[in-house]
Amino acid sequence: MQKKIAKDLLSIKAVFFRPQEPFTWASGIKSPVYCDNRLTLTAPEVRSDIENGLAQLIKENYPEAEVLMGTSTAGIAHAAITGHLLNLPMGYVRSGAKDHGRQNQIEGKLERGQKVVVIEDLISTAGSVLEVVDVLREAGAEVLGIASIFTYGMKKGLDRLAEANVKNISLTNFDVIAEVAAEEGYIKPEEIKQLIAFRNNPSDESWIKQQKQNTKIGN
Repeated sequence: MQKKIAKDLLSIKAVFFRPQEPFTWASGIKSPVYCDNRLTLTAPEVRSDIENGLAQLIKENYPEAEVLMGTSTAGIAHAAITGHLLNLPMGYVRSGAKDHGRQNQIEGKLERGQKVVVIEDLISTAGSVLEVVDVLREAGAEVLGIASIFTYGMKKGLDRLAEANVKNISLTNFDVIAEVAAEEGYIKPEEIKQLIAFRNNPSDESWIKQQKQNTKIGN
């Protein structure tokens, strides 16, 4: 499944590698990869693979799940479709409480003690998804864990998840996608090392220098 989802994401450029011309994140970090899993929603065949994959992950890893809760906004559609496939109720958690009406932050019915799985599209440093977990726990839910489409496997994110005692299961990950990208000709095999160096320490830009040296040698 990991390789199939990787091929899917690469084929629609939901995950797009460009080590020669790094993207700049909002934080200023230079990145060889661009991720936009919202594109899966407009690609029916890929979307079907994603939702069926998430349903399978939940059945295998969180069989006691009673409610799915999507992250706002990227996880909402995936939680809705997967919830439909599993015949489970779903809702979502806002990034902040509404300033009107009932001032909800959790949308959808959630009873104290219910077993919840959080649906997320992408995990990098895990900060935003753990905020969702905190809100659900404060509301009295038992968070079984997270089901996500793609994870970088960054140390900061892994450490945060471990500290919060939160399990995450992803359909695919950075290492698999890098491997498939090389196999499918999206990147050169020798570029995998630079990609992994970025993943291991995004704030260290020495991988860019190594990439430029490799390009000169190749020329």
